[in-house]
Amino acid sequence: MEKNSKIQGQEGEEMARHYLVSKGYSILDVNWRFAKYELDIVAQTGETIVFVEVKTRKNNIFAEPEISVTRKKQGFLIAAANQYLLQKDIDLEARFDIIAIQSNNNKQSVNHLEGAFYPLAK
Repeated sequence: MEKNSKIQGQEGEEMARHYLVSKGYSILDVNWRFAKYELDIVAQTGETIVFVEVKTRKNNIFAEPEISVTRKKQGFLIAAANQYLLQKDIDLEARFDIIAIQSNNNKQSVNHLEGAFYPLAK
């Protein structure tokens, strides 16, 4: 039986958290919301706050999972990250990562794209 995309997404986020912890990251928040925007994972490594967007797919027939993080989506993530830093009064370097998780035949692969995108001036 196929998992629905919400359950698949939750499992992907949990896998991403475990992956980050195994790499020495501290998890600060998960599914942090500001207005209509959401940050999947907020983590810290050294003196860097990392905002992680998790994309989970059961295959890559249509495209790699990370391709779905469009410029528009990046703008939403940047706006939410700004609010997070302001509300938590954090003055550290910030980075935007994508963790793409693919499941094929009950095998999962994790692709961590550090510095996947950067805030750009309009």
